[in-house]
Amino acid sequence: MQGFSTLFYKEILRFWKVSFQTVAAPVLTAVLYLLIFSHVLESHVEAYPGVRYTAFLIPGLAMMSMLQNAFANTSSSLIQSKITGNIVYILLPPLSHLEFFLAYVLAAVVRGLVVGSGVLAVTMWLAWPEFKYPLWILAFALLGSSVMAILGLIAGIWAEKFDQLAAFQNFIIVPLTFLSGVFYSIHSLPAFWLGVSHLNPVFYMIDGFRYGFFGASDVSPWLSLAVVSGTVVVLAAFTLQLLRTGYKLKH
Repeated sequence: MQGFSTLFYKEILRFWKVSFQTVAAPVLTAVLYLLIFSHVLESHVEAYPGVRYTAFLIPGLAMMSMLQNAFANTSSSLIQSKITGNIVYILLPPLSHLEFFLAYVLAAVVRGLVVGSGVLAVTMWLAWPEFKYPLWILAFALLGSSVMAILGLIAGIWAEKFDQLAAFQNFIIVPLTFLSGVFYSIHSLPAFWLGVSHLNPVFYMIDGFRYGFFGASDVSPWLSLAVVSGTVVVLAAFTLQLLRTGYKLKH
């Protein structure tokens, strides 16, 4: 596994060397969302009985930041390597497709966890979350970041230009995250949009993660765990097949 550890270390250094951009900036963005939405809606919205809106918002923003940054890490790394041509230095060594996959995904998960921890550390002083079930919090943080890291790999493999990657992010990732219940409980939605929300896998990541803080959720955490775990398995199998065949990498 020496090849895996080297590539993993390279991917960690890649985002950590520019941590002001890759870690501090997302944390600041989440804080601005919190300040604006909590100021406007704090006295008007109660998503769960006895839970302040600001406290409700914090886990959602932390999870959204984790997901978006996990996606950004794998997708940006791969598309940069393809466009600059240095992807050849990763493909030439005797790295298995599993080592390639694990190194990129785990490094993206690390970035997601670092950003999410930063968001919690900065925002929880405004409304201290309860942290009722820490294992649920950790499970959904790991699984959710893994899903988005794998989607980032798929996007990086498929895209041939930065604008294609931007389209993938702007038209798929951003709508999925913003319409997943980060800023509201889905039970406040009309019946049609409530049903649509249940088709969004990111909703289950947000809802399960929030359950770990408050012990309250819009759906069963076990259902959320099953959906997110199944998504990880399906996406991982698909991505490993892409890497095995060298789709858009070995041409």
